[in-house]
Amino acid sequence: MTSTDGASRPYQICTRCIMDTTDPRIVFDEAGVCDYCHNFDERIAPSWHTDERGARELDAMAAEIRKAGEGKDFDCIIGLSGGLDSSYATYVAKERMGLRPLLFHVDAGWNTDQAVGNIEKLVDGLGLELYTDVVNWQEMKDLQAAFLKAQVPDQDIPQDAAFFSGLYRFARKHGIKYVLTGANYSTECCREPEEWGAYPGIDKTLIGAIHKRFGTRELKTFPLIDILVYKIWYQRFLGMKIVKPLNLVPYVKKDAEAELARRFGWQPFQHKHHESRFTRFYEDYWMPRKFGYEKRRAHFSSLIMTGQMTREAALDRISRPEMDDHFQAQEFEYVANKLDMTVEELRRIFEGPNKTFHDYPNKLALIRLGAWVMKVLGMEKRLFR
Repeated sequence: MTSTDGASRPYQICTRCIMDTTDPRIVFDEAGVCDYCHNFDERIAPSWHTDERGARELDAMAAEIRKAGEGKDFDCIIGLSGGLDSSYATYVAKERMGLRPLLFHVDAGWNTDQAVGNIEKLVDGLGLELYTDVVNWQEMKDLQAAFLKAQVPDQDIPQDAAFFSGLYRFARKHGIKYVLTGANYSTECCREPEEWGAYPGIDKTLIGAIHKRFGTRELKTFPLIDILVYKIWYQRFLGMKIVKPLNLVPYVKKDAEAELARRFGWQPFQHKHHESRFTRFYEDYWMPRKFGYEKRRAHFSSLIMTGQMTREAALDRISRPEMDDHFQAQEFEYVANKLDMTVEELRRIFEGPNKTFHDYPNKLALIRLGAWVMKVLGMEKRLFR
């Protein structure tokens, strides 16, 4: 397999999925098949079991969690966004695994009405308890505005930091050992590269540097737990366990959506991550138009690799935006107003010089080392770069 420098190489797209040279480090073989596809065939597929073997692993894990939770109000916790992956993980945890999860939702100020409705339907339909952690909006707004002014691709770092930090902090405080997530190979086996804004984890060094430069108020209550803390201290020393049940059951996107709709009246979204109004705007408008990166390439490529979408359908879908021009203009104005900016101010940021996280202090070298160790130990099988 060969590769050339991303700045000088001609455009190329994988002949099997739709990943392309907008990932400057992508590698193709002689047949034009990319290294994401090879990684799926060689590392993910052989160890991904959703048949009887997966069922046995799931049953054993469920028994372990139930036993550890005896005498407690809850035996595990699930971060619920209202999107498909976390919603189906909640369904599997309660109905398939027989667990008593506490549902934990972080309200960062950008929920769509559809997401809120989906959460309510699952809570009522499954008879589970929901705890909602509302982030201080003034601090959330200040951090998001700082990241926009920093001109980096990954504008979801503030929200992701709030979501995951809030969840892990709550679990540790209340002695909940098992954290169930909707992370899965079925819809996420193709991980977006760092250049597209997929920064690998909560980096307090990076967040602090950007906020110090562009923020205007102190983050007194904003939840921030560094990736090295929750990956090493929480998991390796305190024994917190991250469980991914969707990797052990048959999980097909369309089937899961239909099942949740039939049982609970759950409503599917037009596309992945549309449960957050800001994420929808950032992934469908800001990133493609400002940086030329399409996260949908990775999302659709995952579905191609797992046999849920044809390459032809993916190419047709990505040839047009998820939101029409009128809707995009409305969302641009909405985001500006919500962040206390004028449309002109946000437009100036949008048209400003693009930067990357490399332009700010960060601990990416340490994070990459950790990712390499996890890959060597077989704990991370996706292509990570």
